[in-house]
Amino acid sequence: MKVSILTLGCKVNQSESTIIEGNLIRNGHQIVSLSEHPDYCVINTCSVTSKSDYRSRQLIRRAVKSGARVIATGCYAQLRPDEIKKIKGVECIINNLHKYNIINVLSNCNESITFNFSCRSRPYVKVQDGCNFSCSYCIIPLARGKSRSTHISDIVQQVNGFESSGYNEIVLTGIHLGLYGYDLKPKTKLSYLIKTLLKETKIKRMRLSSIEVREIDSELIGLLQEQRICKHIHIPLQSGDDTILKLMNRKYTTKDYLKVLDNISKKIPNIAIGTDIIVGFPGEGQKEFLNTRNLIESAPISYMHIFSFSSRQGTVASQMPVQNSFPVKRERVNEMKALNIRKKKAYISSQLNKILDIIIEKHNDDKTMLGTSGNYLKVRIDSKKYLPKSYVNIRVSGIEEDILKGYPLEFL
Repeated sequence: MKVSILTLGCKVNQSESTIIEGNLIRNGHQIVSLSEHPDYCVINTCSVTSKSDYRSRQLIRRAVKSGARVIATGCYAQLRPDEIKKIKGVECIINNLHKYNIINVLSNCNESITFNFSCRSRPYVKVQDGCNFSCSYCIIPLARGKSRSTHISDIVQQVNGFESSGYNEIVLTGIHLGLYGYDLKPKTKLSYLIKTLLKETKIKRMRLSSIEVREIDSELIGLLQEQRICKHIHIPLQSGDDTILKLMNRKYTTKDYLKVLDNISKKIPNIAIGTDIIVGFPGEGQKEFLNTRNLIESAPISYMHIFSFSSRQGTVASQMPVQNSFPVKRERVNEMKALNIRKKKAYISSQLNKILDIIIEKHNDDKTMLGTSGNYLKVRIDSKKYLPKSYVNIRVSGIEEDILKGYPLEFL
């Protein structure tokens, strides 16, 4: 059959969709775009914001209009199945826990699932799912359940499978990555997983996806100094005001956050540190917003993901007084976006003449290639010599907008 797989949302969703895609291909199906009239369309939805809900519904309607038999899964399908049922033409809704059953349903078989396929040059390896925390604005724990970790032996096998298939980087990801191992018997933690992967695999590069500040200890910072670990870490802040952090139920202070950032930046020069920011949270006035802006301005942050507060039904924050208006939130988002451009530009400019390791991701039309560096920057090189997935050392020679230009060291 011809199958289209459309994915919204986080790296975990993308990882799960890739596994479904790989196994369908293995079972003889053809993966096509929605415009190619698929027999089935699998839509892996997201519900992190109200906009995500809207985009999920929009995508489902588009798929139905294409004539495909539609299967909806993911967090929006988990949380709002009644809303999806109102859309005529949806064949079935599959919850998050049974997402991989889609493979066997479409293939009419019950074969074991393989986890070593990726259409990306830098595949995601999902090592954890779910969340035990209760941030006042977040609906995802209701959609994903309690934290569940993949056994280390299975992760080692998957990473070795990617390495033997020619991949040079994997990205460890989870809904709450820092909780890895707490539910296993015997109990373990993320740093032990990383040590095991360094010892039992030969993959050239490992990258961590988002991790909470409270889960970054001296052991993890030490591991970030290892050559095979990407010099990049994403640490959500959400607000730079302690009152708002308390209302968010984030369990740390701005002082805690800055102490960790200072420790990382001193021990790992040139590391890229990203963060998440929510603006317009209930109770955030101009003073609280300025505290956030000023903290980001002075902190060693390389880039931000900026979100306007989105009220989610069923969360504590949705019932809080002093909700900010849409124009106020939009103005603050725009101000933070302008700051983000300045921060990112400053970090990119600091890379001139540096030697970086990149993974080639694609060939451009202009006889150049595009890759991603260990410190999470896009780099264009004037060559078509390398295949996607290749690991190349380059020297940065220039900047075009927000993309670095460089030359492979073997050409210099």
